Amino acid sequence: MDLLPFLRAQVRANRLANHRLHAAMAPLGDEAFHARRTGFFPSLAGTLNHILWVDQFYLGCLAGEVGIRERCLAFVPRDSLPQLAADQAQADEQFIALMQACSAADLDRVVEMPRARHVQREPLARVVAHLLNHQVHHRGQAHAMLSSTPVAPPQLDEFLMASEAHLRRADLEALGWSEADIFGPPATDS
Repeated sequence: MDLLPFLRAQVRANRLANHRLHAAMAPLGDEAFHARRTGFFPSLAGTLNHILWVDQFYLGCLAGEVGIRERCLAFVPRDSLPQLAADQAQADEQFIALMQACSAADLDRVVEMPRARHVQREPLARVVAHLLNHQVHHRGQAHAMLSSTPVAPPQLDEFLMASEAHLRRADLEALGWSEADIFGPPATDS
């Protein structure tokens, strides 16, 4: 598999995992969403807001948005899961659209990320890989936090194996997607 189709599938898997996690958490009230728990960001709200904040920063950098650092420094955490889930879905869809618009040559384009004292420069493919890894890392922490709630932590890793299509069918239907949206059209024998 070439890198671009792989990354496109990964950003879709990222959206599917966030969709499933947020749907599983929907029965939690605001008190449980904000309750102190064991984790780097010690609440579900803190952890999921961190994911959203980082996504908005890196997506802005990937898109070349002027003033992205200042906009993200003014980030206001979402107080409710429905608002956070809606804003995360928007960020996830932006990530998908960005990767759909990329060409293979774009993966080598240097992305500038304004930091407090310098501008970090990295190839787009590495920034995308980093952002995906960041999501998995912190989403895993939120997943573990759910163990101390009445909500069973959902399965978050069955989005890429062909033999597991039946396990993601409901999620694909909820998002209006098909298998081809994730993996491209099926290969044909020539």
